[in-house]
Amino acid sequence: MSARIVIVGAGLHGCSAAVHLSAQGHRVTVIDKDYAGRHASGVNAGGVRRLGRHPAEIPLAMAAWERWQRMVEVVGDDCGFRPVGQIMVAENSADLETLAERERQVRSLGFNHEYLITRDELRKRVPALSPHSPGGLACDGDGYANPYRTVTAWRRLAQRQGASFFEGVTVTDLEACGSGWKVQAGTHRFTADILINCAGAWAGTFCQWLGEPVPLAAEAPMLMITERMKPFLGPVIGATSRLLSFKQFENGTVMIGGGIRGEVDSHRQVAETSLGGLAENADTVLSLFPFMNEARIVRTWAGMEAVMPDQIPVLGSSSTSENVIHAFGFSAHGFQLSPITGEIVADLAMGREPSYPIEPFSITRFNGNHSSI
Repeated sequence: MSARIVIVGAGLHGCSAAVHLSAQGHRVTVIDKDYAGRHASGVNAGGVRRLGRHPAEIPLAMAAWERWQRMVEVVGDDCGFRPVGQIMVAENSADLETLAERERQVRSLGFNHEYLITRDELRKRVPALSPHSPGGLACDGDGYANPYRTVTAWRRLAQRQGASFFEGVTVTDLEACGSGWKVQAGTHRFTADILINCAGAWAGTFCQWLGEPVPLAAEAPMLMITERMKPFLGPVIGATSRLLSFKQFENGTVMIGGGIRGEVDSHRQVAETSLGGLAENADTVLSLFPFMNEARIVRTWAGMEAVMPDQIPVLGSSSTSENVIHAFGFSAHGFQLSPITGEIVADLAMGREPSYPIEPFSITRFNGNHSSI
């Protein structure tokens, strides 16, 4: 029997949920106050990363990575996925010990996708890197994809399967109606058997309406991109004790990110860059790749992300309201997880036990800490 399902938020997690639910014959409506991928999903660094994941996220990241390997089969587009590998670079002996401990931790959990590499091996893989680095932690098969292309692929598949999208429409009220919901959005009024909260930086508002407020912060991770340069880099590079995500695309441009925050303009509901933060990011790059001093930055931007205090998402059923599911707060690293979160949301919506452990992501972990931004 098909259900009427309303998804609030047309970011990647909302679109993924729409694909999995519409594929099962349910009547899916997706509502977004802007447009699909406007704030986080379409403007992030596109990291497809298992490396350095929070232990609770590793099972989901491994399952999502398997879907990324066959993305053409999943959504009809490879989404620009390039499995070039990722390396977290040590800048000193303390960093190297941190990475060694990380390798031990991952192996103790039963995984072996992350492994230490020596100074010599690091130089072979990244010859342009400054020679002071004593080694790194590598993860083969990780890489990057094109964010907006990815959101668009998932959205279009959902639409082909019958999902309806309403963009530029803000939800202003929720009303319980029997075991379901009435959703007021602009001049539209929707009726839902199941409501799914994928509202990203605005998800906290819905949680407050539902009587389960969360300590969500809206933050603005920044990115820079350079002019085209001669090829010098294969894998995506991160730093151990500083924020960095550094990659060169096939067209020669170089993206610099890693999560340094800009400013959120809450009145205008947009993210803005901060010159001080961009300079900090650039300093990290110059420590590892001194020749980048000559590179010209051609564009900078920031996206608006929902960040939780423990840096892992809220993913699971509401603790206060029947037939409500949350999937938000991915804290600037949810892009890679999106293929699997849609599966999990679909399982929850249909009353099935998810195939992956989601207890650490329960909204109830914030009981007693009820601030929300």
